[in-house]
Amino acid sequence: MTGFELASRFVGEIAERPGEAQHPLIQWWLSTCRYGFDAADEVPWCSAFVNGICWELRAPRSKSATARSWLGIGAEVALRDARPGWDVVILTRPPIPLAGHVGWFAGTDGLSIRLLGGNQGNGVSIAAFPTTRLLGV
Repeated sequence: MTGFELASRFVGEIAERPGEAQHPLIQWWLSTCRYGFDAADEVPWCSAFVNGICWELRAPRSKSATARSWLGIGAEVALRDARPGWDVVILTRPPIPLAGHVGWFAGTDGLSIRLLGGNQGNGVSIAAFPTTRLLGV
């Protein structure tokens, strides 16, 4: 099973809960990045989602909640060589210079990269991002 296949099970199913309520699975994903189990589901959790999927698959993981931590995991490939289902994409997150976003590569669409990721619209979804934001694959 690929990371994409496992992650796709959560598309449209997992989202942050409003108010004081917390989604326990998002909290568990955050725990794989050294957060406590009481972490709020509003904490940026895109990297935690990828770490949680990798933990389930016994694949290498960054163990960090920062998206850019994935730049040091695995071997870098060019976007044209990225494989849907296998590779993760790391993006910038304007306007914060050192922030980022990470998710499973879901393909390209013109000038966009499609990612299956967590913390996209406060949930797990597939979303498109401009290729100008690409940091690495």
